[in-house]
Amino acid sequence: MLSVDGAERKLGQNDLIVSKTNLKGHITYANDVFLDIADYSLKQVLNQPHSMIRSEAMPRCVFQLLWEYLQDGREIFAYVVNATRKNDHYWVFAHVTPSTDANGKIISYHSNRRAPSEAAIEAVKALYEILLAEEAKHSNRKEGQKAGYALLLKILEEKGMSYDEFIFSL
Repeated sequence: MLSVDGAERKLGQNDLIVSKTNLKGHITYANDVFLDIADYSLKQVLNQPHSMIRSEAMPRCVFQLLWEYLQDGREIFAYVVNATRKNDHYWVFAHVTPSTDANGKIISYHSNRRAPSEAAIEAVKALYEILLAEEAKHSNRKEGQKAGYALLLKILEEKGMSYDEFIFSL
């Protein structure tokens, strides 16, 4: 079973987490919902890497896919488990988009996150357990991430689905 830290916190159905980052993934904006659920003040998160809320229960290979989409100028949807400052956790359904200037050059990233369905969380937990197990087989984190990514692509191929199709099937 997927191991997550602390108690689970849940977003309300009408809650919307919003954050913005620069091109290096450092937070430039966070709304009050983000700050409340993650147990941080705005001062504590500004200019910090967004990965500061990354849960160890989240496969690194999923973030690799996320960054590939964004750097290619595409939006991405993903189920993500995050960690709070007090070592609790919360699940979100994230929609992350690149922001561009008038010339189409990517200048930052914008993320909206809302409460996921319980059924989607259970389905994605099963996938994340498999990916985390693959990543853990390697002593080198980068090699583990690479192996997890290859496994993710293989699983999607076996399902006959793109990543986007898989996410929206949950």
